[in-house]
Amino acid sequence: MAINKATVTGNITRDPELRQTQGGTSVLTIGVAVNDRRKNQQTGEWEDYPNFIDCTIFGNRATGVAPHLEKGMKVAIEGKLNQSRWQAEDGTNRSKIEIIVDEIEFMSRQQGQTASKPVQQQPQQFAPQPMQQQAQPQQFAPQPMQQPMQAAPVQQAMPMMQQQAPQQVASIYDEDIPF
Repeated sequence: MAINKATVTGNITRDPELRQTQGGTSVLTIGVAVNDRRKNQQTGEWEDYPNFIDCTIFGNRATGVAPHLEKGMKVAIEGKLNQSRWQAEDGTNRSKIEIIVDEIEFMSRQQGQTASKPVQQQPQQFAPQPMQQQAQPQQFAPQPMQQPMQAAPVQQAMPMMQQQAPQQVASIYDEDIPF
């Protein structure tokens, strides 16, 4: 059994390129730079060395994420490795390894976005709203909705116990202890 899974985080190196195949399938290609740290033997300092990885997204996901991606954004990508082979114009055999993207997550903010979020199903996020008065419970508004939701009122804990005298409450609990 073989496992083909790759996960990388890095910055997009060029603006995404969206195109259509002859069959009508959308194909989005992006480049991602993933830094590797190595110690420079001459200076003794740690330096970043970039690895440039081509990534391809197919289908509806490609058209959905294309407007949200731009050069310089930090993304997390999960997918599988794929080797492409072809013959160049000069007759030499060429190949490259790319990632076929299964999932992509935005890790840095883009203008107009409120937070980083995964592209697939997005969980609802709640942002606290400032309190108007001390007596009102705190309200939370879901990001995708326009109307704020109110928090459930806090209920009094054990209202029966508050009416009884402290000696009666203590005697009830003393009899239930088995040791």
